[in-house]
Amino acid sequence: MSAKPDCVILIGMPAAGKSTIGVLLAKAMGKGFLDTDLAIQEATERSLQAIVDEDGDQRLRAIEDETLRGLAPHNQVVATGGSAIYSDAAMQHLRRFGPVVHLGADLATIEARIGDPAGRGLARRAGQSVADLFDERIPLYQAQADITITVDGLSHCEVVARIRAELCAS
Repeated sequence: MSAKPDCVILIGMPAAGKSTIGVLLAKAMGKGFLDTDLAIQEATERSLQAIVDEDGDQRLRAIEDETLRGLAPHNQVVATGGSAIYSDAAMQHLRRFGPVVHLGADLATIEARIGDPAGRGLARRAGQSVADLFDERIPLYQAQADITITVDGLSHCEVVARIRAELCAS
C-alpha cells in the first residue's frame, strides 16, 4: 500500500459514519468524494428503501454490486453502502484503487444512530434485526479491511486524523 493512495475506500455498517467521515477525509486529503449509495439512488431514480420495499434486499445488493464493479474512481474517497462487502468481486475491484478502511462501531452505537431501521434502506432479510445484521457483517468487514478504525467515542476530526495516520504508516 502506498503512503499516498490515489483513493481510499470506506466500508462499515450503516450509520458507522462512512458518508460524514468520507466528506471530511476527502477535504483533508484534497480528494473528491463519492457516496455509492447516492450513486445508486441517482442511477435508479429511487431511494434505497424503495428498492428494498419494491424489489427486495437481494435486488439492492445486485444493484450495489453492479455499481461498485463499474466504478473507476480517481483521487477520491469512496463511501460504500453497508452491504458492499457481500460482493467479493466488487471489493477486489475497489481494492485496485486504494486501501479499504473499515469504520468500526459497536452495536449500541449503530443501533442508536440507525433508530428505526424500517426507513433506512438496509439490505437485510425480512425480520432480520440490526443486531443479526451486525453479527453477520462484522466478520466480512474485518476480512475485507486493510485498516480498521474504531469510531466509538471519537470526534469526526479524531477519526479522520487516525485514518490519515494509518494510511501514512502503511
